[in-house]
Amino acid sequence: MLLKADGDYAGAEPLYRRALAIDEKALGPDHPDTATTLNNLALLLLAKGDYAGAEPLLRRTLAIRETALGPEHPDTAAALNNLAELLKAKGDYAAAEPLLRRALAIREKALEPEHEDTATALNNLAALLVARRDYAGAEPLYRRALAIDEKALGPDRPDTATTLNNLAVLLLSNGDYAGAEPLLRRALAIRETALGPEHPDTASALNSLAALLADKGDYAGAEPLYRRALAIVEKALGPEHPNTATARNNLAELLLARGDYAVAEPLYRRALGIYESAFGANDPRTQNIRSSLLDAQERLRQRQ
Repeated sequence: MLLKADGDYAGAEPLYRRALAIDEKALGPDHPDTATTLNNLALLLLAKGDYAGAEPLLRRTLAIRETALGPEHPDTAAALNNLAELLKAKGDYAAAEPLLRRALAIREKALEPEHEDTATALNNLAALLVARRDYAGAEPLYRRALAIDEKALGPDRPDTATTLNNLAVLLLSNGDYAGAEPLLRRALAIRETALGPEHPDTASALNSLAALLADKGDYAGAEPLYRRALAIVEKALGPEHPNTATARNNLAELLLARGDYAVAEPLYRRALGIYESAFGANDPRTQNIRSSLLDAQERLRQRQ
């Protein structure tokens, strides 16, 4: 878990796999502690972008917990949440939403009203609504989650920074730059201090702040943030990870907007290859990058 938190996924994976083998032999394949190790390994694979490897582990985790602990247990809610996060990452929002709503209902019933796990459930459901462009439904969930995090965890914790970032991205989607920017700068400062300047979550905060600056037309302010975010994820996750492809795409979008087509085009091409491999050629995210690549190539031809 420490190695995963530091972004060392290659170091963490064999330890999780060894722990799982021990649990299955010593406790049995259907023990709650075995489910915990299954869940931890699955979340590591999810962080690496290995959705095919993570999904059966998460489904097995959920089945064990529902049987051993019951359908209303907080650990069952966690399993529902994690499976939903994988489905959301795959773009299957229709399948993810009822799992997230069930997880939230369990936590609201089983835990204190201002428990940090309830804030997590609110955050995750809100993120799904944002992905479906239901901004009006998402905003009150994010604000409620932020209030819980600040009270339960404190104003300078990484989980509070995550909620700040999420709310800011929502405000940015609505064009509220003045409301979003201080939240993004606060989230970045928390992550740099609490997690370090080379952590993937710091890269996420850099990316969000860069997106705001780019939308405001401040390309000179946004570019070094995008480049720093790309360098972090390339080092932490590897050059072929979907998150690395997303960072390349973000930088390419900025370069395209300011007319630097020759530099943007190879970034788009490399991101497209990773997305096609991870999500398939017909996924909307893949299609968006392909469209941007064609746009960059056409503008290059026109300039030549």
